Amino acid sequence: MCGIVGIFAKDDTGNLNFSNLNSAVDALYLRGPDSKGIYTDENIGLGHTRLSIIDTSDSAKQPFSSPNKRYTLVFNGEIYNYKELRKVLERKGYSFKTSSDTEVLLFHLIEFGEDGIHDLNGFFGFAFYDREKRETIVARDRFGIKPLHIYEDEHQLIFASEMKAIFKFNITKTINSSSLQLYFKFNYIPQPLSILENCKKLQPGELLKWKNGKSETKKYYTLSYTPGNYIFSDYKKAQLKLRELLEESVSKRLVSDVPIGAFLSGGIDSSVITALASKHTKNLNTFSIGYKDEPLFDETNYAKLVAEKYKTNHTVFELKNDDLYQQLNKVLEYNDEPFADSSGLAVNILSMHTRKKATVALSGDGADEIFSGYNKHMAEFLARENGLKNNIVFAGRPLWKILPKSRNSKIGNLNRQLLRFADGIKKGNTERYWDWAGILKDDEAANFIRKTNPIQFEADKKNLLNPTLESDDFNGVLFQDVHQVLVSDMLTKVDLNSMNNSLEVRVPFLDHKVVEFAFQIPQEFKIQKGIKKKILQETFKNDLPDELFKRPKHGFEVPLLKWFRGDLEQEIKSNYLNREFIEEQKIFNWNYISDLTKKLYSNNPEDSAASIWAFIVFQHWWKKWYN
Repeated sequence: MCGIVGIFAKDDTGNLNFSNLNSAVDALYLRGPDSKGIYTDENIGLGHTRLSIIDTSDSAKQPFSSPNKRYTLVFNGEIYNYKELRKVLERKGYSFKTSSDTEVLLFHLIEFGEDGIHDLNGFFGFAFYDREKRETIVARDRFGIKPLHIYEDEHQLIFASEMKAIFKFNITKTINSSSLQLYFKFNYIPQPLSILENCKKLQPGELLKWKNGKSETKKYYTLSYTPGNYIFSDYKKAQLKLRELLEESVSKRLVSDVPIGAFLSGGIDSSVITALASKHTKNLNTFSIGYKDEPLFDETNYAKLVAEKYKTNHTVFELKNDDLYQQLNKVLEYNDEPFADSSGLAVNILSMHTRKKATVALSGDGADEIFSGYNKHMAEFLARENGLKNNIVFAGRPLWKILPKSRNSKIGNLNRQLLRFADGIKKGNTERYWDWAGILKDDEAANFIRKTNPIQFEADKKNLLNPTLESDDFNGVLFQDVHQVLVSDMLTKVDLNSMNNSLEVRVPFLDHKVVEFAFQIPQEFKIQKGIKKKILQETFKNDLPDELFKRPKHGFEVPLLKWFRGDLEQEIKSNYLNREFIEEQKIFNWNYISDLTKKLYSNNPEDSAASIWAFIVFQHWWKKWYN
């Protein structure tokens, strides 16, 4: 795992920015603390920081050039099938000086060009430069596991694993008001959008080609999905195929020259990964975090059952709410774009502790999105049934509206969920998804901002929503989740907080063969009334302790409301919610923020804590990166 950065100059002003390349590489230090390197050639500069995983010797350092110096590569990620690709290249006459996947990737691209990207099994962001053709290919993996940010103006095009590297160059920073509204709606910015107007994310399965001072972007991979059209109609055969694909995926992701482990939360997903990894690795290291102050969300007892069954070297990190609180500043400081999924605090702590014993960790991320594992999925499933219970909930909407709502109590949370359900069940599939995916409704998010751009917001909304949502096929919901929630929230959260601790996280559920399979099976294999992730649970039922299947799914709610009413109250009011400062910014509507603050400290806080957190994250980002 590494960090990459590059600059393509369009004119002399862009060339002057080459002097900032070294500081841009340094900004990515935590992504690659083991070594760094820079390559320049006329109007192109490439930088790299390395976290050594496969072939840790100096001979595999980057930027990595071919023996004749015509081709140069900077690469972030892992190619799991590099040994198979290497054999093909050796038969074609290539000889290797390292045992790294970097050298294999370089020669593979030399031999096959951009078409060779289709052969890669792994996760990556890379730039491949052909000095003779004066052409560079920049590419991102199929599902966006690894990030790539792009900035372009009249003088230069800059790409980087993180925006903090781009900020080291002389760039224009203009906030995108549509992105800002989307941020307050979702607590993250949906890709390919960025907080800045001249920035975007290279999309999953996309490549950018730079030649003759111009860039061209195109898709090299699109996940195939046609509602109602499925290859696997036999459930037993589908189960066998799922097991085969996951075993192969996990096995590939155990390739490493450094210590490797697995996150083990006690949920089905991470437990399946642990069970499969244990077949290929003796004394597998597993890691989980427990919450002393939040027993409702503590799953460590279930994790221990799996660890005992597979005799892993299991470590539990027992946390108090204060431990999370102590990590606030570290997480806020690392963010280089507003990102307000507060559960990232827990991922950061898990990564920090795991890094003390391993450099690589397997994770169960992705299973919920492709196999239907979230509570919101069951709500959507029930909404589509349109039965008597739905009508009763809808009829009770006036009551749900006046009852106190909060995530911090069972009754308050139930009232919150009932109102959201009642608000959504009479809407169309697409509009309901859009509402339920967000923390706020569109107009509520707009109320934060002094000057919105409604036309651009609606255009962005249209571009973000996939037409498959309108289908009666439930897989359309999951298809949208893969392209929005997974890449923009879940994978961003894991990448940010693992890289903050120089830890590589691998996600076996997002092997492209597994994901493609998931959209080749009908919805009833995944979700039915009363059961989510049906095929995953039933395929691996005999591999896991029975107790795991007899419990509700929990997320972890970071105790924001407790903090905002306690330890953080004074700092919020004096620093982040300072009226004079907010009015000087000329970005936000003070009256709306004031009303939201009053709601936070009322008996009916609803989701105000999540929105205040999003505001705090933005303000911290603005003070650090924008001023």
